[in-house]
Amino acid sequence: MKTASKLEKILSQGHFVVSGEVGPPKHANAEEIIEHTVMLKDYVDALNLTDNQTAIVRLSSIAAGVHVLQAGGEPIIQMTTRDRNRIALQSDLLGAYSLGIKNVLCLSGDHQSFGNHPAAKNVYDVDSLQLIKIVKDLRDEKRFSCGEELKSNEPRFFIGAAANPFADPFEFRVIRLEKKINAGADFIQTQAIFDMDRFERFMAMVRERDLHKKAHIIAGVMPIKSARAARYMQKSVAGMIVPEAIINRIEQASDPKAEGVAICVEQIKHLKTIEGVAGVHIMAVMWEDIIPTIVREAGLYPRPQL
Repeated sequence: MKTASKLEKILSQGHFVVSGEVGPPKHANAEEIIEHTVMLKDYVDALNLTDNQTAIVRLSSIAAGVHVLQAGGEPIIQMTTRDRNRIALQSDLLGAYSLGIKNVLCLSGDHQSFGNHPAAKNVYDVDSLQLIKIVKDLRDEKRFSCGEELKSNEPRFFIGAAANPFADPFEFRVIRLEKKINAGADFIQTQAIFDMDRFERFMAMVRERDLHKKAHIIAGVMPIKSARAARYMQKSVAGMIVPEAIINRIEQASDPKAEGVAICVEQIKHLKTIEGVAGVHIMAVMWEDIIPTIVREAGLYPRPQL
């Protein structure tokens, strides 16, 4: 055990992990975050709090993480390098840990041109790979990125990173994943998986390099409400592959939402059979209340009690 993270404890004991995701609101009221945490805390082992996703201003992931903690959940704060230089990143890491947060997911972040402040100046002082190394050095070397010693009370984060098995060039995906693991990532959350064949090929490359033995690979899944939503992701979301067969199933279903849930449950059951997959990350965007149903139907309830 490198940390006091509940997520790390569950993974280290060999349990198949379930994480979820909550997007902080575009206002200063945490009521929805608290409600979602209370609803989900018995069905997921940890909850991601996104960091101004799609470059849209929202309640900070750190503040959201504190609300999750207070409501009895296990937060994973996302932290992007888009908006902060290395001074601000390290300051926020110290602050988050002092508030009781034990898990951090290191990301570059969507470009500001996608968000509601397209004229904002980005930072990108470091990239996500360098941020992973910064967090690891704070924890394991007790050293700031400038080399100065951190004399005591180092932030002992369980360090996460993202991977997209569906971006091009395909062969480069596992190389970049290996760089993140070598930099210090303890767990990996992937992009939402719809093309299972391609993900199987990705995991074969992961196993060839023994990367599944060096970090916990948590596979992303996403329930789809409608064929229109599936078609939008297929055509308009970069780095995401939605096979035509999935869209056809939802189009032909008498209840598209129920079919989307059924597909998600099937995917989870299949992912459980793939060597090297340590859990699933359920991204039910604006549909958080469906997560308990998915977890139950996938045979993943009740969750481990530590």
